[in-house]
Order: sequence, then C-alpha cells, then structure tokens
Amino acid sequence: MLLRELTMPLDTIKGIGPVAVKVLAKRGIDRVQALLCHYPRTWEDRSCYRPLKDFRLAPVCTVVRILARDWFFNSRTGKQDLKVYVEDQGSRAVLVCYNQPFMERLLVVGAYYWLWGTFQYKFGELQSSSFEVEALPAGTPPPSLDTGAPLGKLILSRNFGRILPVYPLSEGLTQGKVRRFMEQALDQYPSLEDEVPAHLLKQRHLLPKAQALRALHFPPSLAVLEQARKTLIYEELFSLELLIAQRALARRTLVREDALPNQEPLQDGSPIAGDPGSWVPLQRRLLECLPFRLTPGQEAVMRTINQEMDGPYPMARLLQGDVGSGKTLVSLLAALRGVERSGQTALMAPTELLARQHGETAARLLEPLGVRCGFLSGNLKAQGRTQTLKRLSAGELDLVVGTHALFSKDVQYKSLRLVIIDEQHRFGVLQRQAIMDKGEQPDLLMMSATPIPRTLALTIFGDLDISVIRDLPPGRKPVITHLTRESNETKVYDFVRKELSAGRQAYFVYPLIEADDRSSLKAAQSMAARLSGEVFPQHTVALIHGKLDEDTKRRTMEAFRTGEVRVLVATSVVEVGVDVPNASCMVIEQAERFGLAALHQLRGRVGRGEVQSYCFLIYSDATPSGTSDSALTDQGKARLKVMLESTDGFVIAEEDLKLRGPGHITGTEQAGFLALGIADPLRDTVLLEQARTDAFATTYRGGDVALDGPHD
Repeated sequence: MLLRELTMPLDTIKGIGPVAVKVLAKRGIDRVQALLCHYPRTWEDRSCYRPLKDFRLAPVCTVVRILARDWFFNSRTGKQDLKVYVEDQGSRAVLVCYNQPFMERLLVVGAYYWLWGTFQYKFGELQSSSFEVEALPAGTPPPSLDTGAPLGKLILSRNFGRILPVYPLSEGLTQGKVRRFMEQALDQYPSLEDEVPAHLLKQRHLLPKAQALRALHFPPSLAVLEQARKTLIYEELFSLELLIAQRALARRTLVREDALPNQEPLQDGSPIAGDPGSWVPLQRRLLECLPFRLTPGQEAVMRTINQEMDGPYPMARLLQGDVGSGKTLVSLLAALRGVERSGQTALMAPTELLARQHGETAARLLEPLGVRCGFLSGNLKAQGRTQTLKRLSAGELDLVVGTHALFSKDVQYKSLRLVIIDEQHRFGVLQRQAIMDKGEQPDLLMMSATPIPRTLALTIFGDLDISVIRDLPPGRKPVITHLTRESNETKVYDFVRKELSAGRQAYFVYPLIEADDRSSLKAAQSMAARLSGEVFPQHTVALIHGKLDEDTKRRTMEAFRTGEVRVLVATSVVEVGVDVPNASCMVIEQAERFGLAALHQLRGRVGRGEVQSYCFLIYSDATPSGTSDSALTDQGKARLKVMLESTDGFVIAEEDLKLRGPGHITGTEQAGFLALGIADPLRDTVLLEQARTDAFATTYRGGDVALDGPHD
C-alpha cells in the first residue's frame, strides 16, 4: 500500500479515541496518512551520556542525585516556586520548577534520576527551567559512565537511551501522546510500497519507504536519521518533478498541423550575420528600422523563439531579463513571427498603465510595417470595445494588447497563434490557462522582469523552457544607490534639486496613498503637496496612485514622459511599465517597508538612458524598540543591505528567496504548489536537481528533452 492511500480515519489506530481525534484535527491531522506525515520539527539525542560539566556543548543527558529542595518567592507571579538542587559526577546545578508544585512529590531527596535539559549560568548558579526527569528503578545503582558513552544497552526507558522526535504541537497534545500515537500507527501499518523506482533507491543510496518513515520518527542512530531524511526529501521532490515532467510530455503530444517540415536545430551565432534565414520578412523590416542592434542576449533568445514557433510542438517558454534588458522588443519580434504565419497575438499585462505603454510601443513600431494593432481593457468604452471585439473575431487585428479583459468570455479570436504574458507572476495559473484556451495550441511566451531563482525555476516553472537575457543595451550605466536616514533627507532633496536644474526628472515613492492617524508612515498625497509647495516650488510636481481613474493616470504619465511634469510622486504603482529615459533620480522614502523585488523594480525605473542615475533609499530613524510602526527591523536592514551591495536582479532574487521563502515569492496562486512536507527546495537544491534529472529520465525514457532542467 502507498502512503497516500492510507486514508483510514484516525480512530482505526489503537489508543486514539474521540477526544484525541478532535485534538489532532486542530492540526489538520484527520487520517492515518496525515499522522504519519506529521514529521518531527527536531530530534533530541538522548542516546549518549553528557554530564552537567558539558552543558555548553549540547543538552545534558545524565544521572543526578537530588540534594535538596527549596521554595522561593517569584516576584513576577507573586507566588512561591520550587528549586531542586542536583549533582552528577562532580558538578551541581539547580532545576527551577516554575508553576510546578507537584514536582516536590516527584523529586525525592537522595534518589537518583535520569535528567535531560538545557542549562545556563543565571544568578550565579547553573540552572535549567527546561528539563525532563525520569526516576531510576528502585534499588538500581547509578551507572558509572564516560562522556559520550552510548546508553541504549544500559537502560530500559521510553524517554532515555534513544533519539526522541520532537513534534509541532497544539493545545491538548503532548510529546508523549504524539509519540505513542506514531509508534502505534507504524506498528499497525508496517508495509508501505516504495514510490521511487527500486533502481533509483539503489543508485541514490536511499532507504525503502517503510524503513525510512520509521527511522525518521524513531531513528536508531543519527546516521540512519540523516539517511531517512534524505530518502523522504528526495521522494517528495521526485514526485513533484514527475508531475512536472508529465506535464511537459503531455504538451509534446500536441503536434501542430501547420508545423514547418524538417526543422533542424539552429546553431549558435548571430542570427543576423550567421543565420539570415531564421528571420521572417517582417522581423527583418523592424530590425532595419531600429536605431540600434539587438544585444547578444536578445539575438540568442530570438533564435530559439523563431525555431520553436516553427516547430511541431507549441512553445512554452519563460523569458527572464532584468529591468531594461529589452524583453518587450523580443516579444514584438515574436509577434511578427506569428503574423507571418497568419496568426494573431495577444499580449497581456497586469495593469492598464503597463498595457497601454505596450500598446503604444507596438503601434509605434509595428503599424508602419502594416501590422494591425488593437487595445482591450475593462475600462474601454462600450462602442470601442464592441468594434475591437468584432475586428478581433474577424481576424482584422494581428496583435491585441490588454489586461485581464483579453480572456473575458465574450472575447473571440479568429486564429490565436501566440500568447505573451508580461509580469507573469501577477497572474494565476487559471488566468493563464483561460487565455490559452482562446486559441488552438497557441505558443506561450511568459516574461518576467523579476528574476526567478533557479530553485523556483526547477519547481514552479519546471515544465517550461527558460531563457535569460543577462546583458543590457550598450550605453546604460549602473544606477548608483545610496542609503540615507530619514533625518538626513534634506541632503537628498538638495541633490535632486541639482538634477532637476540640469534638466532631469525624478520619482518620489511612498508606502501609502493617504495619511493614517494610526500610522506614522508617509503618504503620497500629503508629501506631493509638501514637495510641490516647500521643497521644489519651481518645478511641476504631479501625483499618481492606484485609486486614480485610468484616464487621469494616463494623462499624468504622458505629462511626465514628455517632461511637462518634472517630479512624479507615486506609490508602487510605478513599479513596472514606466520608461522615461530622462528620469535620473528615484527616491524611495521609508524604503524598509518595501520588499526586495519591489525595491529592485522601482530602482529599475531610472537608468534607462545614457545619463548617470541615482536611487536613494531613505529609511526610518526609529529602532524596533521604539514606538514607531516604521521601525527598521532586522529583515528590513537585510533588504536594504542587499540593495546597496548589488544591482544584479538575479542576486537580489536569490536573497529575496532566502528572506521570504518560496511561497511568498510565487504568490498565493502557486503557494500550494510548494506545500511540501519535509523538503525545502532552497535548502535541498542538490537533491532537487537529482530528483529532477531522475524524474525526467523516467518520464521520457531517454527522449529528446534535456534532463538537466531549465536552460538559458
């Protein structure tokens, strides 16, 4: 029987009655399978003797004699608490029994006890308030032991002489209860089938499933415990990667009828000079109109996209690139490939602001080539929407740019060939599938300016091919970043004033839209008034935030883009999709309130031209011990330090993953995808890559898919 098939109710396990069933249910444990997968959070090694004198090295595991007992007044509670004085081989200590008067009856002066606990020097004595004791059987002399001596053969005890699991608990549960339940469950269901093929168990030096599960809960040794952990971690990751491999294989069964015959892999080298046949006429015409050449990274990605769009299987590719790397141009070149194949392209963005900017860029670059472009959003007026839908369904639009409206029920495409999703992490899995369902096996190109760490690429996007544009257009200078205390913000204002006088523009970003009496955080509305009236009265200041209507936001952004507005005050609404090369200053106030990804994206709004640009991260003066809700926490310090030390989006993404974990980074739509029991993709990267290699090899049986995971 497989572990996941143990769906019997808990009361089938001896010793678990109705009360225990209710208590366990509070922790989400409602079946035998859930109980066996309630893994320990740590283990206590009580298998070896460690005397009191070695308390600094590890928790004590020793035999003590009770010397005396005494009561003392606890000033915090106003009650009497018990102190018990003990000694082992040459050392003395004190057991402090807070709110445990019953210990006076249990701990008999002159008697010997096994003792486990963590000790520290406090108030001039070695003491512990976190300990566990067990009396030696009557008449048993204390063993004479050396430090580190194994205890398993010397004592017969449930709680000593062994390695004990320590479980996450909830009210009504104790470690002893959970351990008894677990032992009984393992005894009742000793036979479990292996979910990993036998040859992989042997190849990876893993344990059989049943043995690994028992060893994880009740390990006979630390070495076997480590092998059991490795086995169960690998099994979880193998099962995950097997699903990913099967999903990728399923897509390879969707052979397109219009695939070009005899497609050979393209060779490395410049597609313009070395492989002119890879460009279709519309792509060539656009490249000839551009005042610059593609970067090597853009050329390499386009070579791959061109090949895949002409191939027998639908493309499914994630394109990563740091802010300003030219992903949008790559997506428009891909759209031209679709137009040449008599297909339509839908380019979807998460906000109307970003969608309109993409739409304007597409119209400026593609309409002179004869490409028919359209725009669709939820705010489009009825008459314009009706006309757009009619043209789209009739095939009179080659490219439509928009928001979530692109997959509304009333939207029909005549021949949707390519789906492009920008800022893909802002869309859920179901939303992405909804627009894919509008076409017949369309190609999929997802783009992300938030670099995705390799760990997540192997899991969340493990069934996609991944391309990365690492280079930036020539002439771009790295943005210089400064950290500044709030009390020194005047110096920042003076610097920005000089930049404005030189003809540049600036952003000021705040964590809130409106001031809140309950919060000391700065708000965009009030600060816009201050910057306009007091700080930069000689320059035009405008405000933009998410609560404004789309027309107002569009007019404001256009005024900033043309230079009519010199200072733009905003919330994180300008995090993506704003491209103003003349803007040289990004000032983020109370920067500790923003996540790493947001800080990196905001910094990427400047440095988009050839002038030197600057980012000022202004953080609060308040400390965590103060009363301000804008206090600089340790994690806030860590984020700001990362931003100061690196401008590489991939380095920042890895640090963000370490600080926040995969669930937060991927968002709620994907969080459940990583709801693993014992594996941690970040910690277990080596096992993850092994499991992926094995899962893809098992699925494809040596087929034509690379087995080393996503590639650049």
